[in-house]
Amino acid sequence: MNVTEAVATRRSIRRFSSQPVEEALLREILAKAARAPSGGNIQPWHIHVVMGERMTALKSLIAEKVVEAPKGEGTEYDIYPKVLREDYRARIFEVGERLYGRLGIAREDKAGRAAWFARNFEFFGAPVGLFCYVDRDHGPPQWSDLGMYLQTVMLLLREAGMDSCPQECWALYHNTLDAFLGVPAEHMLFTGMSIGWRDQEAAENQVEMPRVALSDFARFHVSRDEPAQAAAGGKAR
Repeated sequence: MNVTEAVATRRSIRRFSSQPVEEALLREILAKAARAPSGGNIQPWHIHVVMGERMTALKSLIAEKVVEAPKGEGTEYDIYPKVLREDYRARIFEVGERLYGRLGIAREDKAGRAAWFARNFEFFGAPVGLFCYVDRDHGPPQWSDLGMYLQTVMLLLREAGMDSCPQECWALYHNTLDAFLGVPAEHMLFTGMSIGWRDQEAAENQVEMPRVALSDFARFHVSRDEPAQAAAGGKAR
């Protein structure tokens, strides 16, 4: 598989098969991914991997927490901006409509949607859970480095035939995770990720999320004599 194929076939998989993941292969992928760029080469990511008996214990613990505190423990950062521009809100809305529509869960079925969302905390049946932390005194540049590392991990997983689902929702239960993983106080949870082999037949894995056109987000500045043009021949804005 080349890089283009890995990018094109990467999906946020929401139902995994029971096929186990070899620890040696996972270690190899996480080590390779450390070639991801980071400002000043400081490599700010702190990775915790949960599998086997510890995965069983974590899922049992989180199942209790979801019942005790269904809205979570409060996040330490805003997963989305408090005020989100309408075009961005529309994209989030479309994800829900496509996914729940495929699953036959009506918009007014709040209980059904809540039950589905709770599957995040079962890792969608994946055999591996990954958690990425960052130093509390690090800023946006280092957080962007985490994204580059995690994307590299996800593409290497695809090269190996595996899949993933990045899940910022785990930030809702950061206190529980910190204690379970024995994380030092100077580290802050950024995101979780489910890792495994996709269930090829699952309806939720057949949903393809759209991407905006290149002309909506890219501008090519080619000549000093020409106005900045949107990509693909679009008009300057």
